[in-house]
This record gives sequence, C-alpha cells and structure tokens, in this order.
Amino acid sequence: MRTLVVDGVEIPEALLAQEVQNHPGASAADARAAAGHALAIRALLLHRARQLGLDPTPEFDAQGREETLEEALIRELLDAEVDVAGPSDAECRRVYDAAPHRFRTPALSEASHILVEPRGEDHAAIHAAHDAAAALIQAMTDGQATFADLARQHSDCPSGATGGSLGQLGPGDLVPEVEGVLAGLSAGQVAATPVRSRFGWHVLRLDRRIDGRQLPFDLVVERIRLHLESRAWTAAATRYVADLTAEARRQGVALTLTPDGGVREGSATLGDFLGEGGVAERLVPWLAAVDPDLGQRLATAADAEGETAQGYTRAAMAEFVADANDERWTNLISAARDAEDPALACLAAVLRSKLVPAKQTFTLIRRAS
Repeated sequence: MRTLVVDGVEIPEALLAQEVQNHPGASAADARAAAGHALAIRALLLHRARQLGLDPTPEFDAQGREETLEEALIRELLDAEVDVAGPSDAECRRVYDAAPHRFRTPALSEASHILVEPRGEDHAAIHAAHDAAAALIQAMTDGQATFADLARQHSDCPSGATGGSLGQLGPGDLVPEVEGVLAGLSAGQVAATPVRSRFGWHVLRLDRRIDGRQLPFDLVVERIRLHLESRAWTAAATRYVADLTAEARRQGVALTLTPDGGVREGSATLGDFLGEGGVAERLVPWLAAVDPDLGQRLATAADAEGETAQGYTRAAMAEFVADANDERWTNLISAARDAEDPALACLAAVLRSKLVPAKQTFTLIRRAS
C-alpha cells in the first residue's frame, strides 16, 4: 500500500485520493496538499484528544444539527488546551478610537416608487412598459398629477395603495439597480428616467435621507470585546495546531493512518524506531553484513571528522530530522517498510543519502552537421 508523510502523519494514498474531493484547488497539486494537511491536522487533534481521555457529548448548532463525535472531540480539546485572556477596556477603546467610522448606524432612506410590469416577456411588451413609466414621469413634470395619485392608479406593486411609499430602507433592502439610482437623488427628487429591474420598470422618488449616527463606546464595547476575543482565540488555536504538527515533524512520523482514516493502534512509529536505545551501536556490525560498501564509507567519513561511527551516525540523523521535508520522510518510510529491522534500515537510508554520491544523468544532443 503506497503512503506518504504530511505534517508528521503517514497517510495512505487511497485515503488522500478520497479527501481530495473536498478540497478544490487551482491545481491538482494544490488540492492534494490541502487534503493532506486537513487529514494530518484532524488526525493529530483527535489523537491528542484521546490521549487526554476526553469524552464529550455532541452538541447542537443554531440550525439544530448535531455534531459528530469527532467534531465534539476536537471542540472539547481546543476548549481544554487553548486559553485566551479577554481584552481589557483599554484595548477595546483603542480599537474604537482607531476606526470610529466602523461604529455608526447605517444610513437610512425613505423612498417611493411606481412599478410598471411588462404585460409579456417579448421586446414589445418590455418597451411598452418603459414608455408607460416614462409617461408617468412626464405627467408629474407637467403638473398633471401627483406621485401618490399616479401610484394609486398605475402601480403594479401593493405599495401603490399607500401612494407608492416603500417606508424606511436600509442598505440591501432594495435590488441593486434601484438602490444605486436612489443613492444619487436628493430628498424630494424623482428620477428623470424609469429604472429597470427584474420586476419591471420603476418610477423612483427619494423622500428622505437619514444619515447614520456615531454609536457611543459604551454601547459597542461588548461587540468589540467579542471580536477581539474571537480573533485572539483563532490565532491561539492556529498556534496550537502548528505546535502539534511541529512536534509530529520532529518525530518524522508521529502517527500512521489506516485506509478508513483511523490511527493504527499498537504500531510503532518512525519516531519510536529512531529513539530506540542502542540503535546506532547496532548499525556498524549490521552494515558489515548487509552493505559493506556503505559501512566502509561511514568509517572513512567518521575518521575524517575525528568521530566514532556511532557519533557520526547520530549527528547525521539529527541533521536529517532538522532539515527533512515531507517528501524525504516519505522516502524514508518506504525504506523502512518491509525491512526486518526498520530502525537500522532508516539509519542506512539517511547515511546513503549523505555519503553515496547521486548518479549523474546526461543528455546526448545530436548536433546538426
């Protein structure tokens, strides 16, 4: 079974292929990377929660949906291990003073309209509705009738019964086409031309504009506090996850996942193998038996640095652990898999990458005569 290492977690290729579907990306490589990180972080969090013996009860969200047990475990873990101090009033005040415009009530407006719906979907019907709306504007301009009277007589909107009044409106209450035109009108002004929306043609009048007002600090301090706490908690949770993955990376491979996403129980990890006492001391006689050429290269390199073979091996392993990326750990896992002694196989692979020159490749170019 092919596997790869991501953030210190060994992941079966089949599990990664399944998870990729949940992580669309700009490229296949980006999607694989996002899927691998998601699986690794989830595994590390769940493993830590089970280490602590957490046994939470799933909760329901505002829509009545129940958490899965894994979601509850992760929530409980973060609640237990991510601690954030609440911001002081002085910190909240600094946020308020730095951007007071963020703490204003929205501007409101009062407006009226006359809606003229087309009597069909063809171009002629749409054009006829436009002309009818334009004629209403002209009638008002000529003083033949008031806006309210025309709305009661001609509007296809229920608001016609109240003279076309739409009442008090906030941002987003109207379709963008209508809201945009009203924003450019002065109080009492009627739009010079009909405005089209998906509902039909509108004759628009802005009745009143109410500017937003500055909210006092005491009225918004709790909202600011909640925002700062949420931001601080998110940063702390991100650091917590980063610490978990950093520790897993230091072990090389901290967890091994099964094809169904669980942690393989009772299996020794690469970190266990490499931390095994005396493994460096067992390496020299083992190499003499299975790879004498590498054994001789180790002896020569150690002697050149005035070091024992065991000391040189430990230093090489420490250098590898400090610098290795996920790809090199994946290759090391491949070297250890199926070996009779995974720890020695890993050390040999590290030494081979350090002491045996890579084979050079050449491209033969036929020159034109």
